Amino acid sequence: MSMAAVETQLPGDRISKRNFDKLARFIYDYSGIKMPSTKLTMLEGRLRRRLRATNHATFDDYCDFLFNHDGLDQETVYLIDVVTTNKTDFFREAKHFDYLQTVALPTIANSGVRTIRTWSSACSTGAEPYTMAMVLAEFAESRNNVSYSVLATDLSTDVLQTARRGIYPEDLIAPVPRDLQRKYVLTAKQPGRREVRITPKLRSKVGFARMNLMDEKYPIGELMNVIFCRNVLIYFDKQTQAGVLNRLCACLATGGYMFIGHSESITGFDLSLKQVSNTVFQRI
Repeated sequence: MSMAAVETQLPGDRISKRNFDKLARFIYDYSGIKMPSTKLTMLEGRLRRRLRATNHATFDDYCDFLFNHDGLDQETVYLIDVVTTNKTDFFREAKHFDYLQTVALPTIANSGVRTIRTWSSACSTGAEPYTMAMVLAEFAESRNNVSYSVLATDLSTDVLQTARRGIYPEDLIAPVPRDLQRKYVLTAKQPGRREVRITPKLRSKVGFARMNLMDEKYPIGELMNVIFCRNVLIYFDKQTQAGVLNRLCACLATGGYMFIGHSESITGFDLSLKQVSNTVFQRI
C-alpha cells in the first residue's frame, strides 16, 4: 500500500463487526484480555497508528493483512501493545509496601532466606518494580546478611522499553518519600527538563523481560519469595484468572507472599494460599 493510499484514508473509516470479532478473539486467545464490543471505539483509536505505520489505508486492509497474509507474525507484539492498559504509580496501593516492609520481608529473612527473590509480574513502565527495589534495598541495608533481586515482566514491549530507561516525569515520583528520593532518584541537570531517573545502582537490581501470563509455564528460575500481580486479573475472565493464579502459585516458595490489586479477589479459586492481609496471601 502506498503512502498516497494512506493519505486517502477516510476519517470515518470503522472496524467492521466481522473484523472486530476476529481481532477480539485473537487478542483474548493470545493475552487473555477481554475485548467486549464496548471497546470498539477505543480499539479503533489505538489502531490508527498501526495503520499509518504499516501503510494500510483502511481497517479492512489492515485486518486482511493480519489474518490472510501472515501479518500477525510481525504485528502481534504491536497489536498487543495498543490494547494493554498501563496505569501505574510509585507506591501505588501503599499499604502493600507497608506490609512488605514490616511483615513479609522480616518473616522471609527470619526463615533463613538470604537472597530474597521478588517478581513484579505485570510491571508496566517500571514504577512497581522500582518501588519494590527501594523497599528491598532499605531492608537489605538493615540486615547485613540479606540480599535481593527483582524480576520485572510485562507483555508490552513499549512499557518495558520505558521501564528499562527508568526515566519519569518529575510529578510521577511525588509519592516516593523524600528520604528515598534522595537515595534512589536522580534529578535532571537541566532545570527546565522536569524529569528524574532511577539511580544506576537501583536499576541494576531489577531485571526486565517480556512474558505472557497466558503461557503454560513461567520461566523464572528458582521459586520466588514475593510475587506482585496487581490490577491485571481484572482484565481476565474467571477461567483465565484461575490458570494465571495457579501458575503463579507454582512459582511461589512455601511461606512466600502474593499481592494482588485491591479491587481483585481470589475467592472461589482452589489455591495453596491463605489470606494474611487485605489482598495479601501466603503460600501454604
